[in-house]
Parts: sequence; C-alpha cells; structure tokens
Amino acid sequence: CTLDCYGAGAGGTRNIAGNANLHLLLESELANLHHMDGALVFTSCYVANDATLSTLASKLPGCVIFSDAANHASMIQGIRHSKAVKKIFRHNDVSHLEELLQTVDPAVPKIIAFESVYSMSGSIAPIDDICNLAKKYGAITFLDEVHAVGMYGPRGAGVAEHLDFELNATKPVRGNGAIMDKVDIVSGTLGKAFGVVGGYIAGSEALIDMIRSYAPGFIFTTSLPPAVVSGALTAIQYLKTSTRERQLQQLNTRLLKARLAELDIPVVPNPSHIVPVLVGEAEVCKRASDQLLREHNIYVQSINSPTVATGEERLRITPTPGHDLAMLNELVGALEQVWQRNSFKRVSDWVSDGGRAGVGIPGMKKVEPIWTDKQLDVGAGIADEAAIAQIGVAA
Repeated sequence: CTLDCYGAGAGGTRNIAGNANLHLLLESELANLHHMDGALVFTSCYVANDATLSTLASKLPGCVIFSDAANHASMIQGIRHSKAVKKIFRHNDVSHLEELLQTVDPAVPKIIAFESVYSMSGSIAPIDDICNLAKKYGAITFLDEVHAVGMYGPRGAGVAEHLDFELNATKPVRGNGAIMDKVDIVSGTLGKAFGVVGGYIAGSEALIDMIRSYAPGFIFTTSLPPAVVSGALTAIQYLKTSTRERQLQQLNTRLLKARLAELDIPVVPNPSHIVPVLVGEAEVCKRASDQLLREHNIYVQSINSPTVATGEERLRITPTPGHDLAMLNELVGALEQVWQRNSFKRVSDWVSDGGRAGVGIPGMKKVEPIWTDKQLDVGAGIADEAAIAQIGVAA
C-alpha cells in the first residue's frame, strides 16, 4: 500500500518535493517517544549528529563544546565542522567534566555532548549527573541514544527513560520529574533496534526549526523513502507497547556473559547489552573473527585500534531477541574452541598481567546489569534459561 500510494522513492529533499505526511507522522511519533516538542528525521544518525552539532554550535557565538573522550566519530566530526572551541573530558568522568566547565565564563554558550551506551565497551553514561552539571553551569545537553533506542526503557526511548523505569511506565509525559526532562537534545537511529535506516534528533520546537532551516545535512539531501519511513513508524509504535523483545535481549545477554565467565573467557564488564570479548592484539583478534566465520559460520566483528586503544582489541558481540538458546550454546562452544586452539589469554591470564580494559583488575567491583529482575519480570531464583523460555511462550 505504501509503495502504491507514495512510490518507491521520496522524489526530492524535504524542503521541496520529498516531504510526505508519513515523514511528519514519524517525527511526531519520535517527539512523543522522547517527551520532546518536536523531532527531525535525517538519512542516518551520522548525518543527524554531524549536522546538528555543527549547525547549533556555529550559531551560538563563542560556543564551547564539552565532549566525552569516547564519543562516536559522527559527533567528533560535527564538533570539528562547527569550528567551536572543544574540551574533551575523560570517559564518563563527571569530576573532570566539572573541572573543565569551571574554566569557562558562565555567560559563554556551552554544549555537553555524550552518549548513553558506548558501543565498543558497553559502558553507560551517568546521565543524571551530567545533566545536573549542565544545569549548574548553563550548558545544553546533547545525548546520543543510538545504541539504546528500542532496547531500554518501558517504551524503548533509551537509557534516559530507563533510569526512571516505573515512573515513565505509568506517566510517560514530559514534566513528570524524570531524568528525561533534563535532556535538551536526543539523537537516535532508525537502523538498529527499529530495523530500517535513518537517524533523527528530538528537542524543543525552536531547536528543530533552527536545524531544519540551517543544517546543510538536512536541507540538501534526498529524504528517506516513504516505505522506509512507514516501516520505522510501525516499528516504533510496536516497540512502545511490547517489552518482550527488550526483555529477551537482556536475558540472552545475561546468559551469554555468565557462560563466558564460566569458561574464563574475558568479557569487558559493563551493564548493557554489549558483550566485548577482550583479545588484546589486532592480528590475533582478526584471526579469531576469521576462524569463527570460516569454521563455525558465525560472524563476530573484530574491533581494532584506533576504534579501541592499542592492546585492548576485542570481539564485539550483541545478542538479539532472535537468538535462541541453541544459538547461544553454539556461539559459546565456538568461542571456547577458538580460545583453546590459539591459546588466547583468559581472565586469569589478564589478572597475572595486572588487568586491562576492566578485565582482571584487582579489587574491581562487579558491574550489575542496568535491567533489574523486576523490570525483566524475572522472579527470584529463576534461571535465565527458564526466564527466556517463559517470555517466549508468553509471546
């Protein structure tokens, strides 16, 4: 029906011929998802981040951008293109961020740019603390929820929503006193949990109008095809009401991390759905990835420098709701074979070497998952396998 009514392509830019009712419906849905006044859809979230940060900072005289050291390349490029002064704070280090904020005149416009879930480590930002600092020092918050939308929160709005899970589940509106209210600008993707392609920002009406009017990355590019927009709209509406997929992903993640821990295979500790398996050398990491694909028909991407620090090369695994127990067991068995065959370092070996990337570091506290048993509808003492089966049957 979408193809018959709208055609395969958008036919032009949003400001000329490529603006269909579907695009407006999608933006309204995204604004509602994030409790914002408006939203703006882009061809990708790389473009959304680049266009928004470069345009916003360039239009604020003397603007200074405070950027997390682990931010995505799209945010880094946007900051560069803005030509604004930038100050980089250590990853998730709120104290260092405040030190840097104190060096800037209170009257100077400021933006704090950070992510909710960092995809290479699985770490989660202290969103509330950063937002409180932003209010204290008069800064705008720009939160990238790319690796969280659809996967966190009672309605899939991301980590900011998840941090007040019960409140946002019962009263999903702006002004309810949740952490979401403290975030000024959110960016997200339509290409991961929502299953299509594209990116977006959500924020105030004034911000959306400004980016729509001045951002070349929005103005001068063909808009998303109507069929893609319709698919995104349907996916968002579905995941707003269905928590089954989020619960299954988190339970699969818990189970995989537990199984790997039993085998002493090193996983970088984190509270999210990302499972980074530490290898430690680029050539060796590539070999592991190749062996998994060639010999076990399992694709796991190797992550090397400069994406991660030299010596912290890793395999990045992301369980999905579509992975079943047989698949997880097959993956664990394949990883164990690769580790044995190549004599890769295990957690105990990293301990002997003093640890790296959170693995094998003496005295390091256990990192608890951000999803609680209550949020997962898991009763006390129920094994992950049983919980996965229970949710699957309930669907």
